[in-house]
Amino acid sequence: MDAADRLILDTAAEALGEAGDGDVAVIGDSYGALTLAAAFQGGRRIRVYQDALTGSRALAANAELLGLDGTYEEHQLDPSLVTGARVVLLRLPRSLDALAEIAALIAEHAHPDATVYAGGMVKHLTTGMNGVLGQVFGSVQASLARQKARVLTVTDALPAAAAALGSWPRRHYDDHLALWVCAHGAAFAGTSVDIGTRLLLGVLDDAVPDARTAIDLGCGTGVLASALAMRRPGIHVIATDQSAAAVASAAATASANGVTSRVTVVRDDALGGRPDASADLIVLNPPFHIGSAVHTGIAHRMFTDAARVLSPGGELWTVWNSHLGYRAALERTVGPTRQIARNAKFTVTASHRP
Repeated sequence: MDAADRLILDTAAEALGEAGDGDVAVIGDSYGALTLAAAFQGGRRIRVYQDALTGSRALAANAELLGLDGTYEEHQLDPSLVTGARVVLLRLPRSLDALAEIAALIAEHAHPDATVYAGGMVKHLTTGMNGVLGQVFGSVQASLARQKARVLTVTDALPAAAAALGSWPRRHYDDHLALWVCAHGAAFAGTSVDIGTRLLLGVLDDAVPDARTAIDLGCGTGVLASALAMRRPGIHVIATDQSAAAVASAAATASANGVTSRVTVVRDDALGGRPDASADLIVLNPPFHIGSAVHTGIAHRMFTDAARVLSPGGELWTVWNSHLGYRAALERTVGPTRQIARNAKFTVTASHRP
């Protein structure tokens, strides 16, 4: 729990005290502080959406620890999450597209008199967030800052305005790749293809030409998975990510490109659910942020999982920011690693599993 959680709860205290079962929805609750505090006040059937699988698991573990199992229900980011809800507690996402998707969903489907208590740490808030919320709500009131946190109290939903913004996921046809890219608001890079992924795609035809099973690890919108399936009719690809928005985006991308029969999309924490020695090829464009902080620990965890899941003779093809110097770690964790391509910013390597 941080200062933003506490301020959201204090601002919403009266509304939470008056809410009945099923009246409360919580979105973006990192470890369960908002959900479980609402449950402590007697709330039941609290509807919850967590984009990160790790956040969902943390909430479950904390609920069990506190004896609050059964007080909440997990939902996807769809109308069932907010239909009829009168109180919505929201940790503001940093992405304006992610906020736009959430705000439109609430405005269109929550109770007409619903109040949204949307908060975060001041260093992560922008005036653009007020503008996004103001597109689909008539009133957006900012609190005074407290302990470097602030809450926006949002009311007067405009469902017609929300409906007019169009549905998610968005989609865009990339002429250079001859590929549809679909993206929900919280998916990295949206409907564009980041330059690291483009570099990897440029050399991917040379990767393990006889591979029959491949994994797009940390798949994001599923561009690598769908591209592999489109280029190699005999391959089956598993696209995996811990983000619910990414998984939904990757599934939509596969569908838009007609490869759903050979792309299986799975929500997983790295490759925790995959058996040992089960993939001939793994492709990876690893994240190097946790929230706003640069953190390479995620990439190293992915390298370790890839080493376990690769079959003997299989390869991990990775694109990474050159300044991060991952080659030594790949050599140590996976096996002999060679450079495939490099530009001003990114390096592509292939690591061979002995």
